[in-house]
Amino acid sequence: MSAPGAGESKLGKKDFVSDQDVRWCPGCGDYAILSQVQKVLPELGVPRERFVFISGIGCSSRFPYYVNTYGFHSIHGRAPAIATGLKTSRPDLSVWVVTGDGDALSIGGNHLIHILRRNLDVNILLFNNKIYGLTKGQYSPTSEVGKVTKSTPLGSVDHPFDPIALALGAEASFVARSVDVETRHLQEIVRRAHEHKGTSFVEILQNCNVFNDGAFADVTEKATKADHTLVLEHGKPLVFGRDRDKGIRLRNFQPEVVQLGDGVGEADLLVHDETNPALAYLIARLGPPHFPTPIGVFSAVERPCYDDTLNQQVTAARAKTPPDLRALFNRGDTWTVD
Repeated sequence: MSAPGAGESKLGKKDFVSDQDVRWCPGCGDYAILSQVQKVLPELGVPRERFVFISGIGCSSRFPYYVNTYGFHSIHGRAPAIATGLKTSRPDLSVWVVTGDGDALSIGGNHLIHILRRNLDVNILLFNNKIYGLTKGQYSPTSEVGKVTKSTPLGSVDHPFDPIALALGAEASFVARSVDVETRHLQEIVRRAHEHKGTSFVEILQNCNVFNDGAFADVTEKATKADHTLVLEHGKPLVFGRDRDKGIRLRNFQPEVVQLGDGVGEADLLVHDETNPALAYLIARLGPPHFPTPIGVFSAVERPCYDDTLNQQVTAARAKTPPDLRALFNRGDTWTVD
């Protein structure tokens, strides 16, 4: 990163663009995500030298090279562990984890669920393209059943993870989803993630145009996205469709798509509530082929932060620690060995 900018004037996107050549495949959805993050960072009111981006391994994990902040390109799946150490020792920093569906949900799955349950005050951006892109097209933990890849030539028999449902199951305090090409929506979700106190988990549907092109075409193509995307808004009914004439209703404890009109109105629909994790989980289970894909904030709740409570515990322990080293060594059970 360039020299710390304590005395800098108002920053803009260009101040967060590094001098490194961006080496993703032409047309990759990562470019769009990088651009929107670089646009939002100068608006967050955080000095540039206090941003840190930490990644694991994968295409998405090249992110720290391309943002002119501090960063750490770590090892496969372990970015949450490194972020935990950094945030607990330097709580003044704005820490961001950038990861992919393979890095986070396969070798890094255990690290991910524990950072979510602990509620460390960091932001996690998970790029989901349903494939291993860096290693050239093997199936990933989010690939659909039957997916034919280089590592599953007869089709995958694995049931995939739903990243949103997984995060909610780990009791993440902020869970959201956006799409690489939905620029305004993605910017707003990144802002909301930063504003949240606690672990912010954001799944970003991202196209790998080389090894899994069109995986999310239903929510990115102009001809189809309005009828296949459910934009979540707190306190508003679940309405979607090009003409805003479809909705999600709960009937016999099961969600169903209904056509508005003929006695069915918005008052009959489910109303989104970000503070209700049970409702968030129900909405997380919606998706193709029978339902639209929900995007937006699923859940935003308040819980104590791991870094706050840990540092409070350390401070309290230090206050009780004997100042004399010999007294410290002998304050517990001791033995004399002859």
